Amino acid sequence: MVASSFLSFLCFCIVFLIPLCIAEDPTAFYNFEVSYITASPLGVPQQVIAINGKFPGPTINVTTNNNVVVNVRNKLDEHLLMHWSGIQQRRSSWEDGVLGTTCPIPSKWNWTYQFQVKDQIGSFFYFPSLNMQRASGGFGSFIINNRAVIPIPFDTPYGDITVTIGDWYTRNHTALRKALDDGKDLGMPDGVLINGKGPYRYNDKLVPDGIDYETITVHPGKTYRIRVSNVGVSTSLNFRIQNHNLLLAETEGSYTVQQNYSNLDIHVGQTFSFLLTTDQNASSDYYIVASARFVNESRWQRVTGVGILKYTNSKGKASGPLPDPPRDQFDKTFSMNQGQINQFGGALMQYGSYSYKNIYVYSWEWWNVSASGARPNPQGSFRYGSINVTEIYVLRNLPPEKINGKRRTTLSGVSFVNPKTPIRLADKYKLKGVYKLDFPTKPLTGPPRLETSVINGTYRGFMEIILQNNDTKVHSYHLSGYAFFVVGMDYGVWTENSRGTYNKWDGIARATAQVYPGAWTAILVSLDNVGVWNLRTENLDAWYLGQETYVHVVNPEPNNKTELPMPDNALFCGDLSKMQKPQDISSAKSFESNGSMLLLTIFLLVSALFYIYQ
Repeated sequence: MVASSFLSFLCFCIVFLIPLCIAEDPTAFYNFEVSYITASPLGVPQQVIAINGKFPGPTINVTTNNNVVVNVRNKLDEHLLMHWSGIQQRRSSWEDGVLGTTCPIPSKWNWTYQFQVKDQIGSFFYFPSLNMQRASGGFGSFIINNRAVIPIPFDTPYGDITVTIGDWYTRNHTALRKALDDGKDLGMPDGVLINGKGPYRYNDKLVPDGIDYETITVHPGKTYRIRVSNVGVSTSLNFRIQNHNLLLAETEGSYTVQQNYSNLDIHVGQTFSFLLTTDQNASSDYYIVASARFVNESRWQRVTGVGILKYTNSKGKASGPLPDPPRDQFDKTFSMNQGQINQFGGALMQYGSYSYKNIYVYSWEWWNVSASGARPNPQGSFRYGSINVTEIYVLRNLPPEKINGKRRTTLSGVSFVNPKTPIRLADKYKLKGVYKLDFPTKPLTGPPRLETSVINGTYRGFMEIILQNNDTKVHSYHLSGYAFFVVGMDYGVWTENSRGTYNKWDGIARATAQVYPGAWTAILVSLDNVGVWNLRTENLDAWYLGQETYVHVVNPEPNNKTELPMPDNALFCGDLSKMQKPQDISSAKSFESNGSMLLLTIFLLVSALFYIYQ
């Protein structure tokens, strides 16, 4: 009888308790040691930010619905926050890694990020979000793969290649920050890096000898998926591979209708995913090029990133001139046409009662609505164009201007001031006066002002945001926590009549959209993710000087189960700094061992019972 009871209990442990350890979504663990190293990507020794001694940092490679745990040890001499750009972090802005929602990680401390990549796929990147630190490195790629039961809308590629591109200064982020604080422009970058490396010496006069360049080795006759992120400071880049087509397949989590490009503009903060078929002969290697856009090319010729695509059976080095960039320095419509063709145009081509000229102007990148995303339903099947808009914000930027004697940037006349106590923490502890829910719905008509002014978003509302760029350069705008629909784009000033050009059928959903100088871009976003979410320009200089705000989304229901609770390892700062314990607060070890500890507990319990009943 005793033996029978013990066996029954043992079966209970095996059948019911052990599955609890493994039934949850898998967890991927990463350890990031963030430190300075010396590197010479452009031939000049300088201080860069490395992760685990590497520049760029390691690729985070996970699958839809995985839990992600990243233990960050800050070995810099200043505060640090890691931001997961484009990762929606459903129900938890606590882990977003921007100053308005999270206290920074002090120097020499650990902190552990814990979040789930819920119902999301695609190509993204991460970076340090504070004080221009991305200008010194600390960035890397972030891939979220489809679950095995969800097919991708193309044959499985032979290989997967991640590429980071970006403009680069030989001055580190602290020097760049000081220049901005002193009221100066950053000036022309010193070069463009590809995967943290300088240009191949394609020109002896422009490129000094001895620079380490990126080489990507491929097999002939194969198809590769190549994911390209612009992680730079403020320069739009044109990406191309000599003699090869780039078949656009996905952008920031949305599969697109596949289109071939010989080159494509990738703006700051954006990520695109291409299919690259290695169908050329191997008489020589091929150039990989990332060059500056919307600039005086004669002055910026040296600001060009060059790598090498090398076939395994290649017979020689790449030679000759680089493949040509778009020749449109004085034609401002080319890039917009290209951008529109690859972001919101399918519906206009399909439904268009438009002239050929207008189709050319307004066609853009459109969704592959027959493809499945993270879930088994087709992308876009919820028909965003039929949802009633409940909130409208027209956000206008301007060139930097003086406010209280300091050079600042603005959105709608407001230059954002980060509070000492993060907004979400102030909410939790009911602190008053930390911020104001009064961000203007239209640009202010009076003088610009310094404010911690936040957009009051209605939970489950549907917001239309018009981004009006009155600056002289391209800006990219990013909204954390969400994928928004890019529905319109044109030159000039947005008016109510501009809605007649919107694509309300199959506009792309993404997290970062470009706005050309003297132009506007319209986005629609469903406010279904509770939290406090950063809305900003990705141009680091303008972001640092105040061109950002937050969208505050609160579930008014008394029992708010739509947001995850404040994490146990939350940091305290500002008005709550006295609550912070002065020790290392990493929780990675305990979090990682939860499953193992449960199994160990069961084992010890069963062993004890077995001993008792012997």
